[in-house]
Amino acid sequence: MSATLVETPSAAPPAEPPPRVVPTRRTGQWTAAAAVLVLLALALVSVVRNEAFQWDVVAEYFTSASVLRGLGLTLWLTALVMALGFVLGTLLAVLRLSANPVLRAVGWGYIWFFRSTPILVQLLFWFNIGVLYPQILGVNTVNLLGPVAVAVIGLTLHEAAYAAEVVRGGILSVDRGQIEAAQSLGLGRGRRLSRIVLPQAMRAIVPPAGNMLIGTLKGTSIVSVIAVQDLLYSTQLVYHRTYEIVPLLLVATLWYVAVTSVLSIGQHYVERHYARGTAGAR
Repeated sequence: MSATLVETPSAAPPAEPPPRVVPTRRTGQWTAAAAVLVLLALALVSVVRNEAFQWDVVAEYFTSASVLRGLGLTLWLTALVMALGFVLGTLLAVLRLSANPVLRAVGWGYIWFFRSTPILVQLLFWFNIGVLYPQILGVNTVNLLGPVAVAVIGLTLHEAAYAAEVVRGGILSVDRGQIEAAQSLGLGRGRRLSRIVLPQAMRAIVPPAGNMLIGTLKGTSIVSVIAVQDLLYSTQLVYHRTYEIVPLLLVATLWYVAVTSVLSIGQHYVERHYARGTAGAR
């Protein structure tokens, strides 16, 4: 009887250790970053230690009553212009998307005209409306509009042209299937716009609208040319009296930076709210 040979499996070769991952050295990037930080530190020290900036004068007038009144008018003007501008802009966006060629042409013509002319020119035209049209429908227009009213009208009409394109872009970003589904449910055009289209379009509207808000805040400084006592004009009144031009301009600059920073933070949270459930939410 022959014996059966049983082959024992040979021992497996020892596993090779995984390759060592060596991180890429970014010596050039860190050197550049260090150089930038050094330059920024030198610039900051130069600004702080430069007596020509007169930081004591900046601190004195930063919360003065006249500056705070000007800041309040700037904030009020910004909020009112943005609200009215987006109301009118939404109407213009609807006209631009209308099936009626006349309404489309009217909406396009408005946007084309007000985006083609500088805001300063528009303000000056409104400020001199009494010279152009002394009477409108029997109403004397020579002293009809004060500087603040001119600023509101001019800035609103200007902002509406840009707001219209922002809203139109947001509406066009909504999937066409959503609109067709709303139509199949028998919803009218107004309800489709308010219930279906605009809530979804806000994801595309909010980022440029936030940029417009910040731009409007800074753009209100242009009303100082028609003697509206906003933040910039209030500081100008002070340095025309004291001849401390640089520190008063710094006061206005620091307030603009502070308010813009707060608005940027608010914009971030609003964007995150409307981006919920999408890849952009973070």
